[in-house]
Amino acid sequence: MTALEPRDAAVVTESAETDADREGVLGRSYRALSVGIVSVVLLIAFEATAVGTAMPVAARELHGVALYAFAFSGYFTTSLFGMVFSGQWSDRRGPLGPLSAGIAGFATGLVIAGTAQAMWVFILGRAVQGLGGGLVIVALYVVVGRAYPERLRPAIMAAFAAGWVVPSIVGPLASGAVTEHLGWRWVFLGIPVLVVLPLALALPQIRRRASGPVQADQAAGSFDRRRIRLALGISLGAGLLQYAAQDLRPLAVLPGLAGAALLVPAVLGLLPRGTYRAARGLPSVVLLRGLSAGSFIAAESFVPLMLVTQRGLSPMLAGFSLAAGGLTWALGSFLQSRPRMAPYRERLMTVGMLLVAAAVATAPSVLVHAVPVWTVAVAWAFGSLGMGLVISSTSVLLLRLSAPEEAGANSAALQISDALSNVVLLAATGAAFAALGGGSTAAATAATAGGGTRSAAFAAVFLPMAGVALIGAWVTRRLRER
Repeated sequence: MTALEPRDAAVVTESAETDADREGVLGRSYRALSVGIVSVVLLIAFEATAVGTAMPVAARELHGVALYAFAFSGYFTTSLFGMVFSGQWSDRRGPLGPLSAGIAGFATGLVIAGTAQAMWVFILGRAVQGLGGGLVIVALYVVVGRAYPERLRPAIMAAFAAGWVVPSIVGPLASGAVTEHLGWRWVFLGIPVLVVLPLALALPQIRRRASGPVQADQAAGSFDRRRIRLALGISLGAGLLQYAAQDLRPLAVLPGLAGAALLVPAVLGLLPRGTYRAARGLPSVVLLRGLSAGSFIAAESFVPLMLVTQRGLSPMLAGFSLAAGGLTWALGSFLQSRPRMAPYRERLMTVGMLLVAAAVATAPSVLVHAVPVWTVAVAWAFGSLGMGLVISSTSVLLLRLSAPEEAGANSAALQISDALSNVVLLAATGAAFAALGGGSTAAATAATAGGGTRSAAFAAVFLPMAGVALIGAWVTRRLRER
């Protein structure tokens, strides 16, 4: 496929085109756009990593601890709809509209959550945030596909990954300090002010390089109503599944079945044909994104809990055991962006998934007290390196395999695979953990862990997710179209 060249309403001379062809993502032609869109990613990353620290305090003050999980699931549920709608909007009218609306929605949701006086209002704010976040992430992918030549896309994807490094390390600490000294509300209310600079830098460049439909004669208003209905189905289905997974009573089976009935046909209709049988090319790229993200994130969610309850670490030390992962993830993204690595991209992704599988399988070894606790930190650093190789590469391959007029829909499919796998695998591992006595395991202390630990509950999380990662390693062999 020929790379989509940046669009420009102005007449560009041949010499200027030659200069632009030699520039990097921070060259004169791309500097404002690159700084602007990476700043958007940085702010979203900071919010995502900081909110977990403030959330327990917010739930307690709003007398909504019983609804705690819905403050997270509300975000993910609405983001699924936002992703599909953003893909439709971007393909038909360009990414400027959904990106602007998404940032506005994200900021509005933060304000609603930060000023909430009741837990249900707080959850509403999180849902509005999710809708905005879903619009933004897909629109950013379309901007990359339209505004950057193919040779620069690996580098800008690596910059996106690097945008998560500082927030992943500083975010929880800064959020904790703000929550302690100023109050949890300022964790939410402080971020909307910071979106002004990224918008001022990025929007004029997006309007110049990537606005409007790909084809001049494309009908701007012809949204696919069927896909919109499927998007509603996937959001509602995911929400019902999450609700059922949080309630192990027999009656919870009913909303779980209803969620599955909505979710399965919606997913089949929104993902590329052949995704679930790992058809070669684009379907396998989309499938790999879900397998890699879901297996790693589901396992990572239980690492701090395991270290705190089974090895007696403080929450801060348990969190720091994952800190190096942000750096090695960025390193993996940087490595895949090197031009000399391009011919070996599929091999790098195979290595990456094997590193993820090994890291996830190694983590529960610390349940044996003879194993040093720092084993998890080392394993997670290598696993994050693998994720950096895989996640950025799936984004690059998706844009390479997508026709310009399908970049939005395919980017939405990639993000749906990512988000939905997180929802489904977290629900599955959470249910298995609880069914095998995870609740009592979580309540255990290091002092009583010796004879009373229930290692099977943690093993039921990590070992199946290592198996999912190994399936992902097999899928990397099917990324090339024959």
